[in-house]
Amino acid sequence: MARSRKSRKKGSGLGRWLFRGIALIVLLALGFAAWLWWDMRSWTPDKVLYPEQGVVIASAPARLNFTTLQAVGAQFVYLELGAEPSSGTSSFADRYSRARDAGLKVGVILSFDPCIPADPQSAYFTQMVPREGELLSPAIGLARIANDCETPVSDALVESELLTLINQVELHAGKPVILKLSEDFESRHGTARSVARDLWLERDRARPDYAGRPWLLWSANSQRVTEAAEEPVEWVVVQR
Repeated sequence: MARSRKSRKKGSGLGRWLFRGIALIVLLALGFAAWLWWDMRSWTPDKVLYPEQGVVIASAPARLNFTTLQAVGAQFVYLELGAEPSSGTSSFADRYSRARDAGLKVGVILSFDPCIPADPQSAYFTQMVPREGELLSPAIGLARIANDCETPVSDALVESELLTLINQVELHAGKPVILKLSEDFESRHGTARSVARDLWLERDRARPDYAGRPWLLWSANSQRVTEAAEEPVEWVVVQR
């Protein structure tokens, strides 16, 4: 009986130490996550390595001060267009004008919708975006995949419509497009290997490598908090 009580006491002690060890690990993990979240609010890549830095402005932003954006280190902005005119045409001209007045270089992102043909998407781009030599190269955002299209769309048709859209946007802009390529889209379609255009990749804090070839632009912090906006902005750097 004494030996049995001693074994139970020893097992109970080991259990307490195991519980404390697990609790400490969980506490450290939570602490690191909290630090990382707080640090990412202001983190940007080293300006010595990436002297050109800027932001993406959503198609329907909250209050935004472009002059303050420049003061916190942005040299350029990319303004998002939706895939359709209903996504906010009235605010685009205002954002475009205010960004130019603040002395920022301006580019435009058209989000590709694989569920609709290229022609109406490019028509919207040409309607909204002026032909100006000072504009940065246009970007086509590749994030949505065709899984949730009401009418099934084949991968071959997605690639065909994307190539058509690229050609039409480039014809209007007079400059080659940049492909703002998500990891999911690349995994599904292999666009980085099949389309020879400069790439814009996305990954918070860590350099992205999912395209299998060098990139030009990197969305390095999707949640950068600044005095310029009520909501976090997407911080971007250029690799030269």
